Amino acid sequence: MVSDQEGPRLLVLLSGPNLQLLGERQPEIYGRDRLQDHVARAAKAAAARGFELEHLQADSEKELVEAVHRSRGRAAGIVVNAGALSHYGWSLHDALAAFEGVVVELHLSNPAAREPWRHRSVIGPVADGLVAGFGSLGYELAVEAAARLISD
Repeated sequence: MVSDQEGPRLLVLLSGPNLQLLGERQPEIYGRDRLQDHVARAAKAAAARGFELEHLQADSEKELVEAVHRSRGRAAGIVVNAGALSHYGWSLHDALAAFEGVVVELHLSNPAAREPWRHRSVIGPVADGLVAGFGSLGYELAVEAAARLISD
């Protein structure tokens, strides 16, 4: 893990499939803010806590798994909005299980209040916490949670 003496600490924000469509896709569920709006707020929240934020959006589970592997040994935490992969992305689960830092699972909507197939998360068992159902505020809350868990 990255030490405080090495300068700003790193948080990685991962966005899964279809999240590049935020603001357009089902705004009644996901809101009108675009992914770049969420990332900008997350970066501001990270900077306020002394962290740099690195973001990757990918529609491929393989790319997200590779990003988790690249984060090992250099990032203090990962905030992951895996989208639908949250419910069946076992290779992402395994990669996050091997990550030695803090993991916070993030959802704009509340999966427990939606279709039954969304009620189970394969990310949850390897995450330190979950932020769900807070819409655009969720990105800030998830970054704040990760930063506090790392700092504590």
